[in-house]
Amino acid sequence: MKKRWMVLFASIVLSLGACSTKEQVRTNEIDDTVSKDNPSGDLAPLKEKVKVVIAEDGSASGAGFYIAKEKGYFDEYNIDVEFAVFANSDEMLPALASGDVDIAGGVSTASFFNAIAQGIDVKIIADKGHNVVGKSYFTFVIGNHMKDEIKEYKDFKGKRIAISSKNSIDEYIYLEMLKHAGLTAEDVEFVLLADFGSMLGAIENGSIDAALQIEPLIAQGIQNNFHVRFGDATDFAPESQIAMVLGSPQFMSEEQDVSLRFMAAYLKGVRDYNDAFVKGENKAEIVDIMTQYTSLKDAALWDEVFVTGLNPDGEMFLDDVLKQYDAYKANGAIDGDVDFDKAVDTSITEKAVDILGKYE
Repeated sequence: MKKRWMVLFASIVLSLGACSTKEQVRTNEIDDTVSKDNPSGDLAPLKEKVKVVIAEDGSASGAGFYIAKEKGYFDEYNIDVEFAVFANSDEMLPALASGDVDIAGGVSTASFFNAIAQGIDVKIIADKGHNVVGKSYFTFVIGNHMKDEIKEYKDFKGKRIAISSKNSIDEYIYLEMLKHAGLTAEDVEFVLLADFGSMLGAIENGSIDAALQIEPLIAQGIQNNFHVRFGDATDFAPESQIAMVLGSPQFMSEEQDVSLRFMAAYLKGVRDYNDAFVKGENKAEIVDIMTQYTSLKDAALWDEVFVTGLNPDGEMFLDDVLKQYDAYKANGAIDGDVDFDKAVDTSITEKAVDILGKYE
C-alpha cells in the first residue's frame, strides 16, 4: 500500500511539473527554420529551453535517447530531457495521452492496442526496436541438455518452451515459430515465466527445454553455459516490430517546433548507435554510454550481445504491426477497433529525415 501511495505521489508531482512546462511550450511559435549557422548545423535552436519528459526504463532499445542526451544533441536544440519511470504501461499510457509525458516506448501487446481502441490517444511515431536478420536480440535458446536432441524447429515437438507473456509480441513470435515448424500449440508444452531472469535458472536445471529469451540474458546465459542460441527469430518472423516510439497527441500536433527538434536529435543518436554497432565506428564511446544507462554494465559483453535493431531513419515495419494487431484480435484479446490512420503519425519523423538527409 505504501508503495502505491509513493507511485501516486510521484505521478502527481510529475504531472504538475509537466503541465507547467507545457504552459511555457505553447507560448513558443512553431518554427522549422533551417540554418546552417546554428550549433546543431540544421534546425535553429528553440528560443527558450524546453523540458521534454521521456518515459524510459533503461532498456537497450532506448539507445537513441541516451546517446542524444550524452552527445549533446538535445542541448543543441535547447531541449532538456527528463526520464520518468512508470511501474507499467497501465500508468504510463494515460500520462502520455494527457501530455504529462511527451515521449515513451511502447511494446506490441494486446493491452497496448486495447488502450488505444478504448480511447487512449497516443501516436506511434518511430522505430524503437526490431530484430536484425541473423542477429536477433529477442530469440529462442535451448538448454545444453537439448543440444543433441533439438536440431530443427520441428524438434520442439513435445518439449517444454517458456515465454514471458501471452497476447504480446512474445506469444506472437512463439506462434509464428510453431507455424514455421509445422507444429500446433498442442504439440508442445507451454510454460509461462513472467521474468526473463528466472528462465536462466529454469533452463539450466532442466525444468524447461527452451525459452524465448532476450539480450543481454542470452549472451550471459551462453557465457555461463546455461543455454545456446537456437536458430534466429528472423528465420520465421523477419520483420517483427517489437517496440515503437510513442508521442503524446499534444507534443505531436501542438508543439511541432519542439517535437521536430526532438526527433532530429533522437535520430542523430540512433545513427551514432548504428555507426558503432553496424559499422564499428566510435564503438567504445557508444558502449560507455550504454553501460551508463542500461543494466548491462560489462563493456566487454557488449561485443557478445546481439544488439537491438534501430532504424537510423526511424522507419517501422508497419505491416507487421497490423499483422500483430490482427492476431490479437483473432484471439479475442482486443475489445474494440484501432484506427491506425489516426494512431500512426510518422510525419515529424519523416520531416526530420528530410532535414537531416537519409542515413547512408
